[in-house]
Amino acid sequence: MKAAAIILSGGKSSRMGTNKALLKINEKTNIERICDTLSSTFDDIILVTNDSEQYEFLSIKMTADRFPSMGPLAGLHAGLIKSENDVNIIVACDMPFVSAGLAAGLVSLCGEFDAVVPVINGKQHPLFAVFKKIAAEKAAQSIEAGNLRMKDLLKQLNVLFVTEKELRGFSEIDIERVFFNMNHPEEYEDAKKWAETEH
Repeated sequence: MKAAAIILSGGKSSRMGTNKALLKINEKTNIERICDTLSSTFDDIILVTNDSEQYEFLSIKMTADRFPSMGPLAGLHAGLIKSENDVNIIVACDMPFVSAGLAAGLVSLCGEFDAVVPVINGKQHPLFAVFKKIAAEKAAQSIEAGNLRMKDLLKQLNVLFVTEKELRGFSEIDIERVFFNMNHPEEYEDAKKWAETEH
């Protein structure tokens, strides 16, 4: 697919107490699950990390934040700068049940838009969304201005927001599970239980 998948592994994981990307689910680390899922559809996968040694076992392309400690906006910026593709799917490292089919569906909607952002139960999900390279410059401007929220960036872009109803047409998936974020130890336990039912 003519798009890159950019995985953001940043974050201090303070609520989890340990690196969420390296937690194991069904014998695989969370980051491996995400990479394996996305590599079935995307040829180009980029991991944004400020600790590349931890992830060398993945043997994938990596890049570091140009604006360290500035949150996911800085990760988005670093990934877009590194990407050789105009269209990119951004994925957070704490989403163990990402869907490659849904990611491809979001990419297919991009067209003339700068970004495609899912809205699930009224909540925007810019960390499983599509961004064009043009957003890198806007992200840098936002960071330099001290506006670190993804919502601040989205206000500056031509964004297509898609609801769960529209997303259900792309694949027979459990939308709630795809957008499940693993932030707390109890959520990690939930993820492990869910993963046991996978085929």
